[in-house]
Amino acid sequence: MTAARRASRKRSQPTSPLRVTSTAIHPGSPRGRFALTPAALIVVCACALLALGLTILFSASAAFKQGPFYYLDKQVVGVVVAAVIALGVSRVNLEWVRRRVWWVGGIAVAMLLLVLVPGLGIAVKGSRRWLGHGGARLQVSEFAKIALVFCLAHYLALNQNRIQDLKRGFLLPLAIIGAFALPIVLEPDFGMAALFLVVGLALLYLTGARWRHILAAIGLAGAGFTVMVLHNPNRLQRLTEYLGDHPPYQLVQAQAAFAAGGVEGAGLGQGRQQLSYLPEAHTDFIASVVGEELGLGYTLGIVAVFVVIFIAGLVHLRRAPNLFQFLLVAGCLLFITAQALVNLLMVTGLIPPKGMSLPFISAGLSNLLLMGVLVGLIVNTQRSWPRPGLGLDRRVVELSPEPAKEDSA
Repeated sequence: MTAARRASRKRSQPTSPLRVTSTAIHPGSPRGRFALTPAALIVVCACALLALGLTILFSASAAFKQGPFYYLDKQVVGVVVAAVIALGVSRVNLEWVRRRVWWVGGIAVAMLLLVLVPGLGIAVKGSRRWLGHGGARLQVSEFAKIALVFCLAHYLALNQNRIQDLKRGFLLPLAIIGAFALPIVLEPDFGMAALFLVVGLALLYLTGARWRHILAAIGLAGAGFTVMVLHNPNRLQRLTEYLGDHPPYQLVQAQAAFAAGGVEGAGLGQGRQQLSYLPEAHTDFIASVVGEELGLGYTLGIVAVFVVIFIAGLVHLRRAPNLFQFLLVAGCLLFITAQALVNLLMVTGLIPPKGMSLPFISAGLSNLLLMGVLVGLIVNTQRSWPRPGLGLDRRVVELSPEPAKEDSA
């Protein structure tokens, strides 16, 4: 058969009007690594919360003698530094850090102990939680969260087959958690120590620890916290006021702010509770300022954004290549969402008042920089894990220029 006859036969064959081809976005390409992934969604949510935080912080600082721009300027600088940190952390070799994980944990515990040393640790309102000089302060317990997650994820990944044992699967992991939580208790900061314990036990549960071990730890911790509260007059007074007929002043003012805002809000900059009525309006109780000025919709929107972050993190975890990185991302996700949950429950009066900031929104450089590290770690894993997490294969539909001939069969 000549070449001309073969070409003529090929042209005479029917062509399909609709041809579907699959073009997968390669994981190594910039689009495939990050576009339309759970990590990208978490970054978008974080940016939205940061924008809201900067906006409402200006209003919450209106009554300060330093001026309304005092905390706003510091927060803007913190956002820039946190973004740079997140970008740098997103490119760190996690296995390189893992090989030095006990050094990271040891340094973090040593810094927690240094906070307790008079003359080194900075005490504010009876609690010694900061290291620094003058106005430059860092809350050490915030950065100890990263060390706890790395140490616990590394240990549990190495001892996954022994997680059912009493010693290897319960006592030693509990000792790791205690090494971080006990110095925080001595600051004292019972709420932060409880958060460390909750996240640590959650990682144990995700690894497959026995329920009776976890419940025993919860019971022992509950008994310990009860004894410490009973022997701490300030904490005991807060608890009795919360449970009694006269709620704490902060909680009353926070609820008054929500009531004044109603559904639509009083308007941006029109709130009154932050004008020396509501203490800590720019930090722990900033959600009540949002409720007063912007209304119920924005308040529920904050809750919805954190729910989206949590769900996106769960979707992202499904593609974890190993237990270490699974627990690492789970720990980051839990520290973001659990802290937000505690703050929102506290502001609405569902739990006793506890000094804990709202992630991405409250003023405070320590927590803001920590959030940059946690988000950077999540982005890091998205870049290094084998494939994107939300199915980035595209179907490209091509139309044939010629009509199709029907099959006589």
